[in-house]
Amino acid sequence: MNHLLSDSVFRSKLIRLTLPIAFQSLMLAAVAAGDAVMLGRLDQNSMAAVSLATQIQFVQKILGAQYWGKGDRKTIDDIFSMSLRLAGAISFFFFAACIFFPDGLMRLFAKDAALIGTGASYLRIAGWSYLITGVSQCYLAVMKISEHVAASALISAGAVALNILLNAVFIFGLFSLPAMGADGAALATLAARCAELIAAVALSFRKGYLHPSAAGLFRRNAALAKDFGKRAFALLGGALFWGVGFTSYTAIMGHMGADAAAANAVAAVVRDLMCCLTNGVGAAACIMVGNELGAGDLEKGRLYGARLSRLSVLIGVLSTLLVLAVTPAAVKFMKLTDTAREYLVGIMVVMAVYMIGRCINTVVINGVFAAGGDNWFDVYSLAVCMWGMAIPLAALGAFVFHWPVVVVYIFTCADEIGKLPWVYLHYKKYKWVRDLTR
Repeated sequence: MNHLLSDSVFRSKLIRLTLPIAFQSLMLAAVAAGDAVMLGRLDQNSMAAVSLATQIQFVQKILGAQYWGKGDRKTIDDIFSMSLRLAGAISFFFFAACIFFPDGLMRLFAKDAALIGTGASYLRIAGWSYLITGVSQCYLAVMKISEHVAASALISAGAVALNILLNAVFIFGLFSLPAMGADGAALATLAARCAELIAAVALSFRKGYLHPSAAGLFRRNAALAKDFGKRAFALLGGALFWGVGFTSYTAIMGHMGADAAAANAVAAVVRDLMCCLTNGVGAAACIMVGNELGAGDLEKGRLYGARLSRLSVLIGVLSTLLVLAVTPAAVKFMKLTDTAREYLVGIMVVMAVYMIGRCINTVVINGVFAAGGDNWFDVYSLAVCMWGMAIPLAALGAFVFHWPVVVVYIFTCADEIGKLPWVYLHYKKYKWVRDLTR
């Protein structure tokens, strides 16, 4: 760790990138926390239903970081345009699913009629926000890789502050408005996402910022499309594996009853808040290592990757201690049944151990490996550890053997711990140390 303190250039880059991205991640997690806290003070089912419903919302950073390191702005414009086209198509798919089939979607995540009804009503409103979220995130991602991380974080922070404020207004019916409960949380999310998109697009036209050219939106760069496709296919495959797998965990817990769903919802909020620093370091790792690899300095890229990987271990240990420290407050504050509280204590202890694996894997796989285009490892590791081990065991425990809730939760966390030896061995092969630019 002495190298982290003595190398002022590395330290400066890490802080400059990590803090705004971590803050942005914290702001995004704060929305979920605000929903959970406000709805949790009303009743357990509203909080659990919204937590289940928001699980349905789930390339440019990697290639963009390397081309920015190379100084190729035109190629970044092409990447930006391709990302917008892809994000628009994916966003429309989720929007349509939430608007037209909300009840069917909620039945995938819960069996309790009250949870299904509340969650479906939430999705009918929140689905409109999913239509625009993918587009706004493209703009914010380009700001990060083009050295405007602070501006990206500021926009997200403003959107989150608005979201939390409107949560209170719509959920509880302040200023003589009707109390909307879970539907109010969805309406607040929609309003905040609209404001975020408007701010991101407006700022992109300022001097020094990047915005897609009109011609770029329809221009096809065949060579870049091939590179983009290779990276995107692996990234989308990994995102699909992880997204569907992670929501499968939520669905399994949701089908174990309202108490299990509520305890899992509270734990998920704590987990997301605790992962903010890790997410910031992971995103910074992707950009920092990617910049050096794209500039042709493979040795420095390798050095940065080693330092960031060691840092991830330290963050994992600190996160474990923090989860254990906040457990009493989380259990006491939320309005839960005695059974749900008992579940929550056990789940939080399990999650504390899980945080070590989560932090290391986020920084190394999503940051260091991704910076060099080594994306297929993520797909393979998810296929084996999540889909081959964790999900089947959790499903068998919940639906066949009827194991206790906390035991089932242990298996939903097993994939992050199970990947650690594999991640270490793959890291030592240094396949991620390569320049992807043309």
